Amino acid sequence: GDWDFWTDWKDRRLWVTVAPIVAVTFPAAVQACLWGRYRMPWGATMCVLGLLLGEWINRYFNFWGWTYFPVNFCFPSQLIPSAIILDVVLLLSNSFTFTAVVGAMGWGLIFYPSNWPVIGPLHVPVECNGMMMTLADLQGYHYVRTGTPEYIRMVEKGTLRTFGKDVAP
Repeated sequence: GDWDFWTDWKDRRLWVTVAPIVAVTFPAAVQACLWGRYRMPWGATMCVLGLLLGEWINRYFNFWGWTYFPVNFCFPSQLIPSAIILDVVLLLSNSFTFTAVVGAMGWGLIFYPSNWPVIGPLHVPVECNGMMMTLADLQGYHYVRTGTPEYIRMVEKGTLRTFGKDVAP
């Protein structure tokens, strides 16, 4: 969904939890088919490489070619380290159950650290018109997209985060 398309929606709460849960389904299915029939331990990695190739083609031709959004505003998530962990756990354990528990946990836990070098510079705080925001939020305001109205966008004002879901005023 939008959490993987736009850099201003790759936030610390929703993108980290939603994207790995949604992204593990197809690699796990391909891995199960290739391991169950052919004993090939690279199903998740091959699935992710095909997925990333398709996503980069989509990002380049649709986002840049048609709408002229810069590619660094809409890059896909890094899933290759997660897929390698999933494949290695299956290869070493030879168990679908162990892979489902430990491999999927490794998939989710390595997702954010493997993406941090790419999205880290976008979380640098900047001051724009007297308001503190991140570079990702700033680029989201300058490149407004249809279907993502401004009242949906989460903007953090400083460090006034509450324990709940919303930002404290």
